[in-house]
Amino acid sequence: MTAATPSADHPHDDSATGRPGDGDPTGGDVATAVDALGAGHPPAGDAAAPEGAEAAGATDPADGPEPADAPDPVGAPDPGDARGPADAPVGTGVSSGEGDGVLVLAGTPIGDLADAPPRLAAELERADLIAAEDTRRLRRLTQGLGVHTTGRVVSYFEGNEAARTPELVRELTGGARVLLVTDAGMPSVSDPGYRLVAAAVEVGVRVTAVPGPSAVLTALALSGLPVDRFCFEGFLPRKAGERAGRLREVAAERRTLVYFEAPHRLAAALSAMAEAFGADRRAAVCRELTKTYEEVRRGTLAELAAWAEAGVRGEITVVVTGATEVAEKPDEAELVRRVTAREEAGEHRKAAIAEVAREAGLPKREVFDAVVAAKKKPHTGS
Repeated sequence: MTAATPSADHPHDDSATGRPGDGDPTGGDVATAVDALGAGHPPAGDAAAPEGAEAAGATDPADGPEPADAPDPVGAPDPGDARGPADAPVGTGVSSGEGDGVLVLAGTPIGDLADAPPRLAAELERADLIAAEDTRRLRRLTQGLGVHTTGRVVSYFEGNEAARTPELVRELTGGARVLLVTDAGMPSVSDPGYRLVAAAVEVGVRVTAVPGPSAVLTALALSGLPVDRFCFEGFLPRKAGERAGRLREVAAERRTLVYFEAPHRLAAALSAMAEAFGADRRAAVCRELTKTYEEVRRGTLAELAAWAEAGVRGEITVVVTGATEVAEKPDEAELVRRVTAREEAGEHRKAAIAEVAREAGLPKREVFDAVVAAKKKPHTGS
């Protein structure tokens, strides 16, 4: 993945699932065996998704794990842990008899179970230990795939990731084959995994992967925006000030930007993007990817923000086109001159600032601050 940067802010969002839902059904009915994995969210105002429908994709860790996945003390029994008939406790170094341990990162479906990689079932059956972001979702996944696991299953989510990583590394150095799976998509990408991979690499353990579905790449491909160069920004901060600051950092980024967002924060996020990037910047909101109610809504950031005000449900991935090449950034004096010229032509100062900011590709706050600073400077006369 090009320039992928997992967000430290978020791997999990539980707001009506909190991941990439409106529009015409495009994915067809999901097989009965997979209903629990993600038939998805219908458009706002339509009939609700079947009870138990799961979200697919990345989640916002700021919203916390599901209740059953509360952090468990190191060494204490995990309510979500399951044990195969030939399994042993964490820390015993049980292996499949193939020598050195290996860490396997496995991609899981982001909505449609039929998208599961063929190797996923084999790795689930082969693993000595499976670390799962949500053990209940893993159970539904294995049932849907018709897989019987014999290795031990332990939870591995944001709340216990730091504490459990050393345990898993001991298993790996003891020769175990450890499989890491998250709720949907690829581990480490706005999901648990980075700490474990780094720790495994540090001690010389082999790390490999079972590639699988990706909400980032799927959204990019469907967006209709340039995909030759892109960067993944994960989730934006929840607080307005921090979010605005993060967006200002990438306002001049030429590459296409990809974000995950919770449905209840989508309207605010799109409005903030319009403020930082310009209301006319093209974007696409992709929701419920690969699910029954899959939808891709394309338009300017201003148009999309207005649409989202009515409420959006489901898993959300936002793709924003990069900044166009602009002339050298005007200095403060030039910004003030442009605003003053518009005011003298009869334009209201607020509107003048907004238009100058748009033309310069700058946040309105930056132009406003330049105007205020200029007003405070003492005038020198001849």
